[in-house]
Amino acid sequence: MADLDTERLTDLRAFLDASPSPFHAVAEAAGRLEAAGFVAVDETAADAAAVERGYVARDGSIVAWAGLGGDLPVRMIGAHTDSPNLRVKPRPDLGRDGYRQLALEPYGGLLLNSWLGRDLGLAGRIALRDASIVPIRSAGAVLHLPQLAIHLDREVSSKGLLVDPQRHTPAVFGTGVAAAGDFAAWLASEAGVAPGDVVAWDVMTFDTTPAGLVGADDEFLASGRLDNLCSSWAALGAMLGAGRGLVALWDHEEIGSATNRGAGSPLVDAVLERLYPDPVARRRAVARGVCASSDMAHATHPNYPERHEPGHTITPGGGPVIKTNVNQRYATDARSAQVFVAACEAAGVPYQWYAHRADIPCGSTIGPITAARLGMSVVDVGAPMLAMHSARELMAAADAPLLERSLTAFLRG
Repeated sequence: MADLDTERLTDLRAFLDASPSPFHAVAEAAGRLEAAGFVAVDETAADAAAVERGYVARDGSIVAWAGLGGDLPVRMIGAHTDSPNLRVKPRPDLGRDGYRQLALEPYGGLLLNSWLGRDLGLAGRIALRDASIVPIRSAGAVLHLPQLAIHLDREVSSKGLLVDPQRHTPAVFGTGVAAAGDFAAWLASEAGVAPGDVVAWDVMTFDTTPAGLVGADDEFLASGRLDNLCSSWAALGAMLGAGRGLVALWDHEEIGSATNRGAGSPLVDAVLERLYPDPVARRRAVARGVCASSDMAHATHPNYPERHEPGHTITPGGGPVIKTNVNQRYATDARSAQVFVAACEAAGVPYQWYAHRADIPCGSTIGPITAARLGMSVVDVGAPMLAMHSARELMAAADAPLLERSLTAFLRG
């Protein structure tokens, strides 16, 4: 472990553990920014003006900036705060056969099997009758999705358990007889308010196992939400290290970004209007700028090599990945790739090239959305990992600090 940046890995693990929901991730990011001298800007204030080092937070999204304006081109990093999980429905109280259960709904493209047999906590936010919003996080595990015993399905090991997202996801919450309002009463107790004060909630599950180092020599980092909190952490670190640039950490990437706080929203446009009040100057700054869309990348899986493009092996510890797709599922082109390659070389960081198999549909990122919405050159990059969209994911521990270093050099230009 001598070659690992243990200080930065400890910081990343703290960020991961502090961020069981997008709302918690934004609160953690805001706290780190304020500790570094950034100023919170209220986007609803009529007299809100641009500050030299500031940020705007909207629910599960946050946009921060430093050292922009005037005639400076926009160097930007985009990432996202949300991860696939199971979320609590509005009327969740279920039960049968002596079990109290909660009705859950899959969010994003999660690997549903990976959530079985795990001790799950609940986190998110509550809307109260007085219009206040209260963050919520259980102190430990309060839910479990039990596996079906092999004695009741003898083919499960050979064929795999088929999990129905409607019938098989109600989670065990307690014993006894379920009653309407049980969950709302539990939320009220956790928040220290009266049950009648709880109007609505955005509450989701998270694996309660902390982020940790694994492997014969602690070479790997295992955690929930590596996709994409690792990129969010690296983006924040890059801005604080470079002292300039724009960082946008979006919510709702996993469900398409077409929301009031997704990458398809005008949130960054509004920030740029503050930083560049003159529309001509703003357009020039964006046209001369470039965005690094940072989302986790697929490392080559040693047990499934046939699922990967043969000429583009992605190795753990090999540095950040430049992701390409000729159909623009990733927004990288030759011009934007050159900018990131130059940043890696300036930082002394190795890099890798990713291409998807032509016979398997390719995923996408906020990269193409950002390119189309802002008219900005975009390069899609990310740290390599295994088990993407699982309840618990895996990456080489060395790759997180390497991503941060490359993004720092990218913002410095």
